[in-house]
Amino acid sequence: MITAHRITDPQELAEAFAIRHEVFVQGQNVPPEKEHDQHDQTDAAHYLARTNEGTPCGAARWRVTDNGVKLERFAVLEAYRNQQAGAALLQAVLQDVAAAHPTAEVYLHAQLPAVRFYLRHGFETVGEQFTEAGIDHYKMRWQR
Repeated sequence: MITAHRITDPQELAEAFAIRHEVFVQGQNVPPEKEHDQHDQTDAAHYLARTNEGTPCGAARWRVTDNGVKLERFAVLEAYRNQQAGAALLQAVLQDVAAAHPTAEVYLHAQLPAVRFYLRHGFETVGEQFTEAGIDHYKMRWQR
């Protein structure tokens, strides 16, 4: 079973950044300066998923924006995909966001292959498809 939790330790944050680098920069050719931004060190809440054995396998973050709460940087290492790592991360994030910001709009920018995942977890697409960091996305909003 894979579990996820909010990061409170600098070592875990480094593990999350390493996962994001492997998934986004190495795997999807996202420029490093687009993958890491000022929010990583200032106002984002970060999460880490681990296997039963304690191996870090996924990462995510959320932050408050002018438009509500934005979920970002969901990344699962390829070897751990389709094993509920994404679901564990999303559940941990949504639980904390709902507690901290119960009336805020919760949204994200989903890459096309992830749209079905988010639809299964209570999100709906909003607007037209767009490109971000050279990758096609849809804005999606959580339906509480």
